[in-house]
Amino acid sequence: MKTFVASDGVELAYQEFGPAGPQPPVLLHHGFSTDGTANWVRPGIVDALVDRGRHVIVPDARGHGASQKPHDAASYGEDRMAGDVSRLLDLLAVDLVDVVGYSMGGIVALIVAANDSRVRRLVTGGIGASAAETGGVDRGAVPGHELISGLLADDPATITDLQVMAFRAFADASGADRRALAAQATAAHHRPIGLERITIPALVLAGQDDPLATRPEVLAAALSDARWRVLAGDHLTVVRNPDFAEAIVSFVDAG
Repeated sequence: MKTFVASDGVELAYQEFGPAGPQPPVLLHHGFSTDGTANWVRPGIVDALVDRGRHVIVPDARGHGASQKPHDAASYGEDRMAGDVSRLLDLLAVDLVDVVGYSMGGIVALIVAANDSRVRRLVTGGIGASAAETGGVDRGAVPGHELISGLLADDPATITDLQVMAFRAFADASGADRRALAAQATAAHHRPIGLERITIPALVLAGQDDPLATRPEVLAAALSDARWRVLAGDHLTVVRNPDFAEAIVSFVDAG
């Protein structure tokens, strides 16, 4: 695991896989409450890209994985995470990159693509219409205040929302810092992203049973050069669907 220091002093971890080749590297940004290894390495997505000759960069977002975990909401938000991605690309002297993001990471990927001209191709997963309509993950599917309360609850048995229960169970199983996650949930991005600035080819992927990724065609329509695809799985399982990895690899290789 390698580290770098963000512009505000937070130490962030990342991994690199595969040798540099003629194609641009692929940066994979994970979702909320997980990390790069769980989201991208274990499901085989990194291996699928490396097998096709791609160099892969996998950061752990602030508050997640091996990265530093402040408990102040001012240290969080997808805008900050997007800035972290651009800083990492600077430090690695990357001139051109394909960016893939899932769930929270999908919002991060959209913000990066809207503001960093080095992004060549873009893939989002685990998000749908809400990214275009509210600029964030669907709060109708996972209410922000309930998620924060559920993460901070002493007794998870008091949680009644099924999606919040799933995030809490995942956080507990992975030993995540729940106060750090609650800080990110407090700062979660919900304002216009500037999707009109994204003119590169994009792919929107969604699990057919994912309540956080409904109406992916709306997000695709908000981007000037995007297609969308629905795959078998829900928010937690679609990343393990081999078709998910193949869709990513095929799309970024088409550039």
